[in-house]
Amino acid sequence: MKSFIFSIAFLISFSTPVFAQKFIAPVPSHRPSQAQKKQINRKYGMFIHFGINTFHDEEWTDGSKPASSYVPTAIDADQWVKAAKDGGMKYVILVTKHHEGFCLWDSRFTEYDVARSGNQTNVVVEVAKACRKYHLGLGLYYSLWDRKFNPDVKDLAKDEAYNKYLINQLNELLDMTQSITPIVEFWFDGGWEKPAVRWPISAIYQTIKSKQPNCQIGINWSIGNPDNKEAHPVLPENQREGFPIRYFPSDFRLGDPYLPAENDPKLFSHDGKLYYMPWESTVCISQRWFYNTKDSVFKSVDELEALYRKATKNDNILILNCPPNRDGRLRQTDVDLLKVLRQRIKR
Repeated sequence: MKSFIFSIAFLISFSTPVFAQKFIAPVPSHRPSQAQKKQINRKYGMFIHFGINTFHDEEWTDGSKPASSYVPTAIDADQWVKAAKDGGMKYVILVTKHHEGFCLWDSRFTEYDVARSGNQTNVVVEVAKACRKYHLGLGLYYSLWDRKFNPDVKDLAKDEAYNKYLINQLNELLDMTQSITPIVEFWFDGGWEKPAVRWPISAIYQTIKSKQPNCQIGINWSIGNPDNKEAHPVLPENQREGFPIRYFPSDFRLGDPYLPAENDPKLFSHDGKLYYMPWESTVCISQRWFYNTKDSVFKSVDELEALYRKATKNDNILILNCPPNRDGRLRQTDVDLLKVLRQRIKR
C-alpha cells in the first residue's frame, strides 16, 4: 500500500493529465486477459542488446564511457528484424537504454545519446520501421537503473528528478514510435538497485497504457516472497501461487536468464487479490548479452531446441538474445542458427 500511495502522489505531482484520464491497472483474474493472450501467442522473439557496451567488450558500463566511443559503421536494423522474421519469431525487443544510461535515440533530456556519438542514427526509429516492414511486433527494453544520471542510488534526494526524467523519456519513446508501429511490450530492468517504493511504477504503467493500452509491461525480478516482498532473487522454481507481486502494476514476470519451473504457477497477489502473470524467459544465443570480441561459443541447435520447448510450454514465452556487432549487423552464426532452429521447432 505504501508503494501505491507513493506512486499516486508522484503521478499527481507532474502527470495530472495522465492521471486525470482514469487510473489503469490489471484486473484481478485467474485467466489471461486478451492482451496477455496475444503475448502468449507471440510465444517467441528476439532480444537485441546493442549500445555503447558493444564497443567496450563489457556487459555493464558505468556511464563514464564517452558518447563518442559509440561508433557503429552502420545500423542494419532491416537485417536484424528480417533475421527474426526468417527465424519464425513474432517480435523483437530492442535495448533502448541500458544501465549506463546511453540512449539509442536523440533524447531532449540527456546528452548521453546517439546524437553526440560517432553514429547519430536513431536506432529506435529504424527498428520500428523494420518491424512495420516485416510485420513483427516492436518491444522496447529500458533500464530503470541509470548509472549516468545517478551513480549513487542510495541518494534519495535525486529520486524525484530521476523519476521525472524516466517518465519524460518513456513519453519520448511512445511518441516517437506511435506513427510507425505499436509497441507490444516494455521490458524494464535494474529495479533491484532500490526498493520498489522508490520507483514510479504506477506512473510508468499509466504513461504507457494511456497511449498503448495493449502493450504488456514487465519488470525484471517481478516476484517477492511472502516474508519479504523485496526479496531478491526469488528464482522461478521457488515461486508459488499467491506470492506477492514486487512491482505492481505489471503484466508478466521476468527473471533473466532463468527458465520457468516445470509446473509454472500463474497467479500472484497484490493487496489480497490474485493476478494472472505468464513468464517470459530471456536467454543468450551465445554467452554474452552485448557483442564481445571474445564471445565465440554458441549454443547448439539441440540446446536451443530444448530451451525453446521448456521456455514456451505452459503458456510462457522465449526471447532469444542476438547481439549486433560493431558493424551494426547480426553475426552470421546467429542468422544461420535461427533458420535451422526454426525448422526444428516448426514455427
